Amino acid sequence: MLLIFPPVAKACEPPAGIAKLAGALSAHGLPCTVLDANLEGLLSLAQQPQPPSDTWTRRAVKNLPANIAALRAPQTYRSFDRYSRAVRDVNRVLAASARASGATLSLADYHHAQLSPVRSADLIASAEHPERNPFYGYFSKRLREILDDPLVGFSLNYLSQALCTFAMIGCVRKELPGAKIVLGGSLVTSWTKRPRWKNTFAGLVDHLIAGPGEGALLDLLGVKDLKPNRHTPDYASLPLQQYLAPGVILPYSGSSGCFWHNCSFCPEGTEDNPYVPVPPAQAMADMNALISKTKPALVHLLDNAISPALMRALLEKPLGVPWYGFARIGRELADLDYCIALKHSGCVMLKLGLESGDQAVLDRLRKGIDLATASQALENLRKAGIATYVYLLFGTPPETAQTAQKTLEFVVRHRDAISFLNLAVFNMPVCGDEAGEYETEQFYAGDLSLYTGFRHPHGWDRNLVRRFLDKEFKRHPAVAAIVKNDPPVFTSNHAAFFAPLVK
Repeated sequence: MLLIFPPVAKACEPPAGIAKLAGALSAHGLPCTVLDANLEGLLSLAQQPQPPSDTWTRRAVKNLPANIAALRAPQTYRSFDRYSRAVRDVNRVLAASARASGATLSLADYHHAQLSPVRSADLIASAEHPERNPFYGYFSKRLREILDDPLVGFSLNYLSQALCTFAMIGCVRKELPGAKIVLGGSLVTSWTKRPRWKNTFAGLVDHLIAGPGEGALLDLLGVKDLKPNRHTPDYASLPLQQYLAPGVILPYSGSSGCFWHNCSFCPEGTEDNPYVPVPPAQAMADMNALISKTKPALVHLLDNAISPALMRALLEKPLGVPWYGFARIGRELADLDYCIALKHSGCVMLKLGLESGDQAVLDRLRKGIDLATASQALENLRKAGIATYVYLLFGTPPETAQTAQKTLEFVVRHRDAISFLNLAVFNMPVCGDEAGEYETEQFYAGDLSLYTGFRHPHGWDRNLVRRFLDKEFKRHPAVAAIVKNDPPVFTSNHAAFFAPLVK
């Protein structure tokens, strides 16, 4: 079987999804070929730019090899300015390379002037004319080299991958008409959970897989999976030294779903995705085996929130490698000794989904977070030397202009304990019961949109929220100082490497 991770996503670490599928197939003695077409495609396209039309682009094209090498060099991450220049110059080359096709391309995103990833008709059009995709020169040649498998699987996780995925599917259909095409990944799962979902891809895709794909894939191959959710990922055939990072970043997921599973408007809840943990002993065994094979510079825990049980296992038997991931703000982090033990275990950064600095908003969102506990947790992590990447969400139904001010005040009070900030504007999921409580309207024009517009009960609409963020929140000196720490384009995926540079 051929497993493909298509463009475009951040090419700083190997794709965990197809590594997990490869591990499941390998455990049952089934051979497979793994292709990170995202990494290969971005590097290939960057090396074939259109003739530069301005001084910046000419300089970026000339310095491309040096900038690619810089993003793989640890010393680059000791200078935020040098790093930022390398990222922006590589982005400039990619943008110039894709412009003639009507696409806007970066190291992290892909848009097209005429085609939308939330319109099934546009995805089908992309498959019908793969030659119009800017990556066509790369993937048409690459697929001809390796297309000899009767089963071809695509892992589609982000909207930024959708149009390129279908262009590649169209290419496979033309090059190997008899191939069976399997399409899975988190975006496909979300599509199938939409109200009134209808599969419009039957002529292109033979099998759609929603949810974890290991068991479904093995079923297609006529094998009964005797160890569901117990397969060690297999990264052996991925080009680990070629990713854009100062060493191997090893991604590992200790669970699927979320153990809290109670927040309002959360996709895990609205899509009814179950929480399925890997037993901590198995997760630790997996990670230690993978660390021995891959010699990573950093372990990235992909869980929606690392469970208390897995956190304890990490404290009791440290991996010996720096690690980071999402954690819930709770009583454990309010214990300074616990946070110091986390640091000793190798934790260099925690991502924290705080969402709001107003207790009433948090309660309405059912976050299960107490602001006094959050304050103590942030202070403890600061004292322990662990960087924090704090996620805030503006424009939720219970928020008002006044409560948004309280979030600003919270950040200002804790500015010395917040290393990085992610500021997002709320999108109402089209799934779930909550959307029915509000007057809704079209959000994106497309039959595959995962969100719906809504009339905010307090008049705190998206335009007002964005104005507040741009004109007031980000301009506060304390917030501006934190925002400038964020690595351009790669954001949280590279932030841990800059934690020593942050106050």
